[in-house]
Amino acid sequence: MSQTPFRIDPSPGSSMGPSTLTEAEAFTTDDTTELNHTHFATADESVLTGTWECAPCREEIDAYPVHEMMTVVEGHLRLTHPDGKIEEFGPGDTFFIAKGAPVIWEITKRLRKIYMIVE
Repeated sequence: MSQTPFRIDPSPGSSMGPSTLTEAEAFTTDDTTELNHTHFATADESVLTGTWECAPCREEIDAYPVHEMMTVVEGHLRLTHPDGKIEEFGPGDTFFIAKGAPVIWEITKRLRKIYMIVE
């Protein structure tokens, strides 16, 4: 991949391809659309940045699998922490989830986010 700086387009359009990160039973509507576009990846994929879009779903995650910083482009996400605290995120919000963090992840309105993942 390119070593030169580049602008990340939050609407990569036709370059979005199918993604399978979300289990089928996690979707909360008949829509099970999940798409991804990788903007950059290191050779070993320990660092990734891209745009991800997903239909409404709900997952209880015992340990978040990666360190991830995200910015919501469209939609709405609700995170519930183990102590019951709820945080809600919408367009323009940027947040971080540390690897290993337990969380309930609930997309309540089709979500499009830009992400950076570090394993």
